[in-house]
Amino acid sequence: MHSIKAPPAHHFDEMLLSQTQSQSASSGSSQSQRQSSAAGAERFRPHYAGYADWLQSSPEQTLTQRRAQADLLFRRIGITFTVYGEEGGTERLIPSDVIPRIITAEDWAYLERGLTQRVTAINKFLADIYHDQAILKAGLIPREQIMGNAQFQTKMVGVKVPHDTYVSITGVDIVRNNDGKFYVLEDNLRVPSGVSYMLMNRKMMMRLFPELFLRQSVRPVEHYPALLLQTLKESSNIDNPTVVLMTPGRFNSAYFEHTFLAQQMGIELVEGQDLFVKDDFVYMRTTSGPQRVDVMYRRVDDVFLDPNAFREDSVIGVPGLFEAYRKGNIVICNAIGTGVADDKSIYPYVPDMIKFYLDEEPILNNVPTYQCRKPTDLSYVLANMKDLVVKEVHGAGGYGMLVGPAATANEVAEFAEIVKANPANYIAQPTLALSSCPTFVESGIAPRHIDLRPFVLTGREVRMAPGGLTRVALREGSLVVNSSQGGGTKDTWVLADAGEAV
Repeated sequence: MHSIKAPPAHHFDEMLLSQTQSQSASSGSSQSQRQSSAAGAERFRPHYAGYADWLQSSPEQTLTQRRAQADLLFRRIGITFTVYGEEGGTERLIPSDVIPRIITAEDWAYLERGLTQRVTAINKFLADIYHDQAILKAGLIPREQIMGNAQFQTKMVGVKVPHDTYVSITGVDIVRNNDGKFYVLEDNLRVPSGVSYMLMNRKMMMRLFPELFLRQSVRPVEHYPALLLQTLKESSNIDNPTVVLMTPGRFNSAYFEHTFLAQQMGIELVEGQDLFVKDDFVYMRTTSGPQRVDVMYRRVDDVFLDPNAFREDSVIGVPGLFEAYRKGNIVICNAIGTGVADDKSIYPYVPDMIKFYLDEEPILNNVPTYQCRKPTDLSYVLANMKDLVVKEVHGAGGYGMLVGPAATANEVAEFAEIVKANPANYIAQPTLALSSCPTFVESGIAPRHIDLRPFVLTGREVRMAPGGLTRVALREGSLVVNSSQGGGTKDTWVLADAGEAV
């Protein structure tokens, strides 16, 4: 049987050393000699060497068979997402690649420090803008960008949030450029999703490739639901609070995740109709009578939470919920009004937040960003749109954006007119040379671009499961990793330090 042969080394910057690195690494090192023996002319990064040995010694049909098993497993469990506005059915299987993305212990420690710093500063920013507004008074962020932001909830001004923790669950999208450095692409603070796919990818990989986990010490992620429940309980000021997960219902694109997390945490999954407010306390209807709810992990957007306070036409909210929240009788995670901090027009100011609130230099850098609301930035964007990625400030899921290098001249011209009609609604960023990772596609093993979404939990301390969700752009040459745009996912392995128990 033929073994699996990887394409040329320069295609896989996450897995394989460049020619220059390879020559440097081979200067007399016995470890490099062993890698050379396993990979021929190619030099694998040390943390991928064990996996590379297994890959090249495996029959070529191994990945094909196990990918089919993975697809069958995901279909049986019902791991799908919803694509709105498409004909022919909205339910799709999340494509899951069977080749893992591997991260060193050193890289993960660096990311942990940077993520902890970033999320800490964002929580301080949210507490500030809804109270003293010191950063606005200092002139570091234009006041109109906050007060005129659609995600700024004026009803939250002066509302006390327990422990000043506005964001308990954060999903931070990170990319590695071809310079080897990590950059933050965006912060997801409202109802960040995807962690169930992280957990199911690991479960699937351990079931189908148990031999791989014997070759390398991979740090576990299975404890994430326990960490999440601990974080939610710590958000309350009472002992042993009752926690529920509020979902919009089964037609929501992330409904599988809602049911999965509620089951894993051992808490009730509720919809608005399952709850009611009496005397400014929130209760859940149960077969044994009303039960008070102390903490709500909500997966419902702000404006739909309470028809009395926000959108009057919301049929999925709970009348009176905001008043109970304002009086401190229930904790809502994430807090109402957090969306102002993950708006793409506010993202460029996060490094300033870190310096202002923590008096520290940012550990993780932003991607350089042009704000089209600024005349000079707008002129540059319009003149260079074919080389940039242009995004709506409120956009998500890969919609409302233009990837200039992949667009036609007509598409660039049409998008330029849209931007000129409402410049404040757009930002632009250079097209990064996102790192690529071996991915098993129909044509075999090929490079595909990836990003990483670690999930950061903020309770009495900041915690995170090692790794996160690696999203992969399955279309050849694509930089868009969103599942709604043809992207898939990978299991993310964070290797343990030598001697660390896993």
